[in-house]
Parts: sequence; structure tokens; C-alpha cells
Amino acid sequence: MPSKSSVRVFRGLICACLSLFLAVSAQADDGNRSDSSRNSSRNSLSVSPTSLLITQGSSGTARVSNASGSVSVSTSRSSVATARYRNGVVTVNGVRVGNATVTVKDRNSSRTISVTVTSTTSNLTVSTTALSITQGSRGTFTVSGASGSVTVSSSDSSVASASYAGGTVTVSGLRAGSAAVTVRDSRQSKSVIVTVTAGGTPPPPPPPPPVSSGSYSLLAWNDLGMHCVDGKDYSVFSILPPYNNLHAQLVNKTTNKQVNTGVTLTYESYADNTVAQTDPLYGSINTISSTKTNFWTYVSALFGAQPAPDHGLNLNDPTVSNRTPGTTPSPMQYSSGLGAFVAEGIPIMPVDDMGRKNFYPMIKVVAKDSATGAVLATARTVLPVSDEMTCKACHSTTTSTNAAAIAARPVAGWINDPDPEKDWKKNILRLHDEKKFADAANQTLYANALAQVGYNPAGLLATATAGQPVLCAACHLSNALQTSGVAGVRALTHALHTKHATVKDPATQVALGDATNRSSCYSCHPGSVTQCLRGAMGDALDASGNPAMSCQSCHGTMAQVGNTARAGWFNEPNCQSCHHDGTRELVGVNANGLPKVWTDATFATNANTPATGVSLFRFSKSHGNLQCEACHGATHAEYPSSHSQDNALSMDLQGHAGTVAECSACHVTVPNTVTGGPHGMHTTGDQWVSSHKSQARNNRTACAYCHGADFRGTPLSQIKVAKTINKKSFAAGHNMNCYDCHNGPNGD
Repeated sequence: MPSKSSVRVFRGLICACLSLFLAVSAQADDGNRSDSSRNSSRNSLSVSPTSLLITQGSSGTARVSNASGSVSVSTSRSSVATARYRNGVVTVNGVRVGNATVTVKDRNSSRTISVTVTSTTSNLTVSTTALSITQGSRGTFTVSGASGSVTVSSSDSSVASASYAGGTVTVSGLRAGSAAVTVRDSRQSKSVIVTVTAGGTPPPPPPPPPVSSGSYSLLAWNDLGMHCVDGKDYSVFSILPPYNNLHAQLVNKTTNKQVNTGVTLTYESYADNTVAQTDPLYGSINTISSTKTNFWTYVSALFGAQPAPDHGLNLNDPTVSNRTPGTTPSPMQYSSGLGAFVAEGIPIMPVDDMGRKNFYPMIKVVAKDSATGAVLATARTVLPVSDEMTCKACHSTTTSTNAAAIAARPVAGWINDPDPEKDWKKNILRLHDEKKFADAANQTLYANALAQVGYNPAGLLATATAGQPVLCAACHLSNALQTSGVAGVRALTHALHTKHATVKDPATQVALGDATNRSSCYSCHPGSVTQCLRGAMGDALDASGNPAMSCQSCHGTMAQVGNTARAGWFNEPNCQSCHHDGTRELVGVNANGLPKVWTDATFATNANTPATGVSLFRFSKSHGNLQCEACHGATHAEYPSSHSQDNALSMDLQGHAGTVAECSACHVTVPNTVTGGPHGMHTTGDQWVSSHKSQARNNRTACAYCHGADFRGTPLSQIKVAKTINKKSFAAGHNMNCYDCHNGPNGD
């Protein structure tokens, strides 16, 4: 048996070895941790800011970066603040006064945000109680101590208009008189009496129309003919953001080719000189949007993006945020897929800089030589935009006894919000919640949808009331906004059109889906004032002087538009549904609301464009690889339009409104061709007179397509401007035919 002393020595050796082992291990661990820290510090989870100060009922955001895997958020005191995460942004809602900690976790680590929620007691103050300005000028006053969001309104918008941004109210004097500008926050309001006196300096007249250098032609257009926006308020919910698309193509008139390289294209605002000088909108210009809507206050909460004021979203290239047209040119980018220069997501509002409603703001596009800066060509065009996309007719608080006007009243009653822009939206959210929570078959789906998108489990109205505006497309699939929605929830276009097909118009007492004219569509779409359907088809009249075509002529009934077999924004009518075999249909869909199909493809859109099984006019190309809209005008505003702003481009290119059909618009020397023109056309004018005889003799079937079976002309052979051909004069509107120069197709 070992002695006590040897045991003590043995134990000492063990302790010494163990201490040495632990020290070495600790040193190795420290080294590993140091290496790991150095590696992870470059890519570890981060949040910014790390503290938020928000008022009760409002929200704040923090951006999350370098996350690894999925991200979750939690709050230490949900009674004080709630939090949700979406697309790299944590949105924190203040519930009641107090402090809370929001924890953000990814797969490897976590970060915290200190949240302080303060009282919503308002100390709203305005810097003055009276303001005097001259007609045509502006004045400002400041706002402080506001609680929540701030809105401004004018008691007489014909005298003075007002906008709010960054603590400052800007007032524009429109005509002599007085008006009260009211400033509201979430708790109270203040008024400023504005006096507008005559004698102000009128806005300068617009510059003359731009003139091409002669060697190039620049074609520019808006892709949809009308873009819709929610309007000035985004605090409750949003259907569509400010989002306009501009396209342009440059043609070298000498080489007859498009120019895609070595050039720079820009756009800028332009004072409207397309209307008469007596028109109230003569000289109207739109150079700013951020003072006309609160979109930029809520864009992060709605879309998870943070574009700077007056810069827009871009769903196809988030790295590019295009600016509201201003006095400084903004660049366009070339899209190889479209074969055109594009500025997507331009945020523009239907209010000009004088506070006047203008759905058709003008811009100028300029093409320059990138190397020398020389201007090659300019173009006037329009960026149409409307806020008449509203549901006010049926969802605004009202004391009416009209059964159709109160059919949408929530069981709990109207919201009766003093702000009319918010009132109808809140009524919709309350009604939406009531119906979904009462629907036993869909209660679980609704609860899951609210949870999936991070909304308040109490419903959409509670979500918006807590400061988080609702995006309809978060739950409902929207091809327009490229959202996939929540599984089991109907696409937005299906839900809206199907639900409202049986709703009665309060004005006519006719179900919206039973109407055969555009008035039913104008109840929600732009609109009785905007007149969105204004192009050649929209302006066509029947023998009685009534519109020959309406929205239903191309889209079918509301129920058919809401058919789940149709994909919104993709399954749309195409040109060949009506234009075929030398004839023009007045209805492009069959009894089931599907596009009519013909074998003739003379005027057909491109197949599988922009996607397989889809054939859309606004994406199609034709003659010289020009987009169809370049020559024909935008959807709903095809040349000639009833609006001068739409027609400006065609007027500048060829001297008259209408489809760009004059060869000289893009060619210095017109090529001599039999079938190489647009839609297989031949050359026109004196050049064709001397070379058409053999074609007329040997290919009469082709001639009859445009000139008619009797060869006496049809609208397809019509000239749009007076011309002299073969020493004979013809008036505008004449249908060119074989009998103009000789005795029919058989010659003299």
C-alpha cells in the first residue's frame, strides 16, 4: 500500500497535468474563438438602428442585414410593442407606453433593438395662424409636436392647395380668394387662414415643341396608357404604389436601324403646351411627388423597401430606383429583352406643382451622343396617372338610405373617419374582417394568412390602427406587383371582380356585372373624369353617336374577368381578336369571355410574349423590331387619342395625330419594298405608282386585303393627311383605290 506522502505526490502530479491540459485547451479554444470571431465579424447578423423611439399607435422600422438562414423576431413585452419581419425589415408597432426589447434571431446569432413607446398626447403646433400669398406663388409654414401621421387639406382647393412633407406645409395660391388650410395629426387639428391676392407672376409659357435634328427619330411612350395609384394616403392600405413605366426607341433615319449603343437617353418634366392657351392646364408641369402623397412614409412597412423621396420602386431591378421627372434629366436604361430604353417604376402623382389635378403630366425624352453630348433627337410624351381607382361610391361613410349605397356598411357601423381618404379604406378593412371571421369555412385560412404576413391576429383593421398599413397583394396574388400571395387565398383580380359582379351601382341600381357600358368599370377604375379608355377604339362611335366599344368588348363581363381560369394582367385580349382578314370586329371575345381566334396573323401580337402561352400587345414587336406601342400608342390610348397629350409624339413625328404610318417619320430615303413595310405593307407614294403594276396584275388577293374585294378602298387603305400622288391631289380620309387613277384593277 502506498504511503500517504506518495499519494500526495501522485495527486499533485495529476493536478499539475490537469492544469497544464486545461490551460493549453483554453489557449487553443481562445485561438479558435479568435479565428471564428475574425471570420464571423465580417458576415454576422446586424440590425440598424439598435434603438427605436416611437409613439403609441405608430410604427418604426429597423433594417436587418447579413442574416444566415431564416429570421425570426420576438418582443419581451408584447403589451408594449409588437414586431414583425419581412424582406429584410423589422417593423415595430407601439401598443402602449413603456419599454420593450425586440430580439432578432437568425440561424447563428441574435441581436436586440431597444424600443421606447411614448404617449400619443399631441402638442400639435403651427408656426402661424394666417398666411398671405399672391396668385401663382407659394408660401410655407412649419408644423411641430405632431402625434402620428400628419395630413393637410384646403377648404377651397380652387383658391389654394396644400401639401405636407418633413414638418413643412407648402401652400400654392391658385386664384384670388381665401381658404382655410387644416393640419391634422392623430389627435387634433389646427387651421391656417390663407389669403391669395391677384397680381402674382403667372407661370412662364412652355417652351416650343422639341424638334428632331432630322437624322434621328425618337419614339417614347407609357406602356399601359394609364397607371393607377392609391392617392395621397397610404397609411391604411395599398392596392398600387406610384409606378409608371417609360419606354423609348431611337432610330437612325439614314441607316434605317435602331440605335442601342453609344447613346444616352434621359427624361425630364415638361410644361404642357399640347392644350390651348386658354385651357387651365396650359403650362402645367409636375416636378415633385413627395409633397403630394405620404407614400414614402409607409413604403418600407408596405413593400419592405426604402427608396429616397421622389424615387420609386423597381420590381424588375431593385438596384435601380428611378426618379420623379424633374428639371434635372434622369437616365433611362437599355433593356436587351425589350429592345428598348426603359425607366421603370417612375413615381408620379396626378397633381401638378400648382396643386391642380392633372392625370396627363407631360415629359420630354432626350437622346444624346454619349461621346460628344450632342442632342440627336427629343420627344414629347405623357406619363398618364390617376387616383380615381377608389371604392368611395359604396364604402364611404354615408347617411344615405339608398340600399345600394349602404349595402357595404359593416355590421359594427361606418368608421366615420374625418379624413375622407382614410374613411372608405377603414370601412373596407372592418367589413373584410367581419366577413372573414364570420365565415366558418375560412376562419382558419384567414388566421393563418394574417400570421404568415405578420399582421395583427385581431384582423386587418387592428393592423392598420396599430400603425402597420395593409398591402392587399400580401395575401392576394398579384401579377401586377409580382406577389405570390398566400396559398388558398384567391388572386386579387379574381376576388375583386367576382365579388363585385353582383353589386348594384348606387346611381343606376344595376348590378355592375350586368352593365354593358364602361360606366360600371369607371366606378372603380379611372374613371369618369380620367376617361382611361380614350384611344381609337374607345372613341369609335356607332351610327347613333354612342360608343361602339366599351371595356367589355375586349375584357368580357366582370364575372368573366374574375374567372379563376384567367391570369390577371396576362390573359388579356390581343390585336388579332378583332383585326383579321381585312375586317374589324367590334367585340374581341366570345360568349365565354375568351379572345376570339382567327388564322390570319397579319396584325397578330407575338406568340409566347412575354411568357409561354401569353401574347400581349404591350410587349410585342414588329416592323424594324420596334415595339408595337411605339407606332400605335399605348394600351387604352391608341393613336389617335381624344387627349392631346397622348397625340403629341405622333404629331411631332409625322405632322398629324394617329398611328405612325408615314414612312418619312423614320426614313430619310424610303425603301422600295413589296411586303417589307409594317404588317407586310408595300411602299406608298409616287415610288409605288411606277412599280406596282405587276403586283396588281399577279397578286390581286393581297391587294384586296386592304383595298377591298371591289378594289374601291377600305379604311385600311385610307390616307390620314392630304397628299399629292402621281400629280393627283387626295384629301385626308380618302380610301385609296384602283379607280383613283384608272378604270379599276384591270387598268385603263
